Parts: sequence; structure tokens; C-alpha cells
Amino acid sequence: MQNDLLLRALLREPVERTPVWMMRQAGRYLPEYRATRERAGSFLKLCMTPELACEVTLQPLARYPLDAAILFSDILTIPHALGLGLQFETGEGPRIERPVRNRADVERLRVPDPATDLRYVIDAVSLIRRELRGRVPLIGFAGSPWTVGTYVVEGGSTREFSKIKAMMFSEPATLHRLLDLLATSTTQYLNAQIEAGAQAVMIFDTWGGVLAPAQYREFSLHYMADIVAGLTREREGRRVPVILFTKGGGAWLPEMAKTGCDALGVDWTTELADARRSVNDQVALQGNLDPTCLYASPARIREEVGRVLASYGRGHGHVFNLGHGIHPQIPPEHAGAMIAAVHELSPPYHAG
Repeated sequence: MQNDLLLRALLREPVERTPVWMMRQAGRYLPEYRATRERAGSFLKLCMTPELACEVTLQPLARYPLDAAILFSDILTIPHALGLGLQFETGEGPRIERPVRNRADVERLRVPDPATDLRYVIDAVSLIRRELRGRVPLIGFAGSPWTVGTYVVEGGSTREFSKIKAMMFSEPATLHRLLDLLATSTTQYLNAQIEAGAQAVMIFDTWGGVLAPAQYREFSLHYMADIVAGLTREREGRRVPVILFTKGGGAWLPEMAKTGCDALGVDWTTELADARRSVNDQVALQGNLDPTCLYASPARIREEVGRVLASYGRGHGHVFNLGHGIHPQIPPEHAGAMIAAVHELSPPYHAG
């Protein structure tokens, strides 16, 4: 591989500089993405057409010297494969037509077969990997069972999480049955991505941070740990690193580190120095520039990049990233300024 900085950093091996990629790097802030999305006709069609998913995955790599490609897809592909009627409403986000609200709804669900029900994703992974020609590694991903479960039970996006939390307190056995099915589905789905060529995988727990500590352990972390335990960890003669990311999960990093994952995503609400101390260098850390910093001037962005690098400090095991996904309105050249700053400022932290 021409550039394996990401894979080495995720395994806390020596690197010459800090690798950098961005969550949602293939997305709406890029005019070339918007053009392809227009051509696709819908977001779901874009996700479900391997050639188009490959095209948008590679777009940011043509523009920036990034150290990874991340599969263009969505965390709700599993609910779509479960036949729950996924739609994306313009300006309103995802909508599940047949939400899961009781035990009978859960009993009707069956674990989807990635080779058939999610074939379009697996084909996209194979195609992207082929088109990358070893330039940088390809990251595969899935949503965490809890996060995907919030959409499945609520029927779409929510601020209150009232339906799934009501189920959590009133019918915990029903929710556990749903989360167990989602965990099994996610393990098989990620293993299929790895088999097709993904060289690292990431589990996005976007909504774990809305839980109280005891409920986080029981309904979110437990199922992510089950997935990690079931993943293929070696392929093509090298380890396949696993990254866990709970938005708002800074307090739980030490417990997350014990799951057997290789790296943890850290959002901007936790200081990287504190995160590094709390996990005692047991795992690599990924993050954690506040995405809204990219609205600022390139000079100000460079300052903040320097601050994040200094917070992690000397040594290996840091992957530079945003603390969450890049915003659609960010000027593309500001993302470029961030990447250039990482290239310029990070080598001294790895010298000697």
C-alpha cells in the first residue's frame, strides 16, 4: 500500500506524521458531490448504486491529500434491508414507514443476509477498493445497535427519544431483543465489508450520549462490545482495526477501551489530553476538532489544529479528525486548510 499511515496509527505503530481524514468527507459541502447526487435523483439511489457510491467516495481524495477513504453509505442500510420502509425526506432526514414498537414487531424481523439484502453496499466496497489501487486504506462502517434502534423505534429523527426510552424502561426485554438482532446483523454486515475489502471499520454510536451511564452500559456499550468480539480482525495478512465512536461519550472512554477495539473516536467536548490519560494509551484516539471551527479563517483553523495536536502530544496513536461530521455549508478550501495544517504541524510530534 502506498500510504498506510492510518492503519499504523490506529494500531499505535510509529508514523512520520499524524494521519487525517474527515467524518462525512464525501458529502454536501463538495460541489462535485452535489452534482452526482443530482444525477442519482435521490439520496437512497446514490447509496444503492455502487458506481455512484464509489464516485462520491473517491471525490474528496481527488481534491485533498487525505489518508483514508470512507465508504459512502448510510447507517440506516440495515433497517432498509429489514423491510421497514426507509425514506429520506428533503430537509427532514430519514423516515421509517413501519417503526418497531412492540414485541410482535420485533418477532417479525429476521437478520438480513449481506450477500443478498445488502449486496449493493458490498459491491460498492469491492469497487472502491479496486479503484483506490492501494493509494490509501478504505474504512467501512455501520451504526451502533442503539443508534440504529432509535430510528427504528422512533420512526425517524428525534430530539426527545421518548418512544425508545419508554420501551427501555417499560419493556427492556423487547428492546434487548431488538438490539440483539441489530448487533448480529451489524456483525455480519461489517464482516461482509471486510471480506469485500474494507481495511478498517468504524461503529458510529451517534446517540449513545443521550443515555444515563447505567443505560449506556446496558443498551449501547454492551452491544458494541458484542460486535467487536464477532468481527474478523485479520485480512490480507494484516490486522483490521476497529474504531468505536460515541458522540458525547467522553466519560465512558475507559470502559469503551476495554471492549477490544483498537481506537476510539473523541468528540470536541473532551480534551484529547484527558482522553489519552483516561485510556492510559491502551487504544489509539481519533479526533477531535470542532467541525464549526472550519467556518473560521484558514489562519484560525491552523491555530486550532495546532492546539488539538498539542493536546494529544508526542507519540503515536493519534488520527486527526473532526469531532463529528463536516457541516454542509463549510467552504471546501477551509477543509483543505485543516488538512494542510495537519501535514505541516504534526511531524515534530513523531520525531525521535
